Amino acid sequence: MANYIADYGSYLELERHSSNNTVSSYVRDVTQFSRYLAEVERSDLVRCKTEQIDRYMAYMAGKGKSPASIARSMASLKSFYSYMQSRGVVRNNPARSTSPVRTERKFPQILTGKEVELFLEQPQCVDPKGYRDHAMLELLYATGIRVSELIGMNVEDVNLSAGFVRCCSRGRERVIPLYATAVKALSDYMKDIRPQLILDPREKALFVNMGGERMSRQGFWKIIKYYQDKAQIKKEITPHTLRHSFAAHLLANGADLHSIQEMLGHADISSTQIYSHMIKQQLKDVYQRAHPRA
Repeated sequence: MANYIADYGSYLELERHSSNNTVSSYVRDVTQFSRYLAEVERSDLVRCKTEQIDRYMAYMAGKGKSPASIARSMASLKSFYSYMQSRGVVRNNPARSTSPVRTERKFPQILTGKEVELFLEQPQCVDPKGYRDHAMLELLYATGIRVSELIGMNVEDVNLSAGFVRCCSRGRERVIPLYATAVKALSDYMKDIRPQLILDPREKALFVNMGGERMSRQGFWKIIKYYQDKAQIKKEITPHTLRHSFAAHLLANGADLHSIQEMLGHADISSTQIYSHMIKQQLKDVYQRAHPRA
């Protein structure tokens, strides 16, 4: 069974161009299900029946798994068995007819305009770390790129004179404009600070840690948490919070969904439409609080 799972992971990575996080999550879900089949059902992935998947969902619920986790596992199994069917390993997809787990819809956390300003003001440009952190946070909010795209960006991906960055992710390339403050922050960092930090002149990474090597996801997470505490913002801020705020603020100020979709790098417009639903819900909440007859 391990070979089937490994081949499926390669398929997600090489043919579907899925992100590392998606590949890891889907492979982990299928692996856990395979273990359940062997230990509880005395079966395996190839001989699996729909009723065994239904029992697995109930088993997960009994273990205290959240509806969102169960729904994601179901999506993983549907994807896996669709792959197995396309390769002729199984005749039918046993996960296709399973009922979706109903989950409460949660909108992503976003910052207000004032909270964004407060957060971006926290890095003090008095030392190399402050200049670097200021440039990273400005770039993240200016473009809405993913944290993996931020730390994977190279110097050659930035065009300061034209005011844009090039982002390559999941087999696609997109060009995203920058506002003037972000251009200034990047210019100060790239011209004056980055040369002080890098140890190897051949280093391509745009953002490096204080040891001169490419910034890691964990390192950037710590930076976000440090400035959240410093700004005393009560909302939970993650690297994705600025991406969500970028999209929601653009939409609230008149940008169209397709332009936002292009800048975010969403393959499907439905992924972008959540921001439209979120704005409508916020308006409804304001109406309910403020209208004298509501």
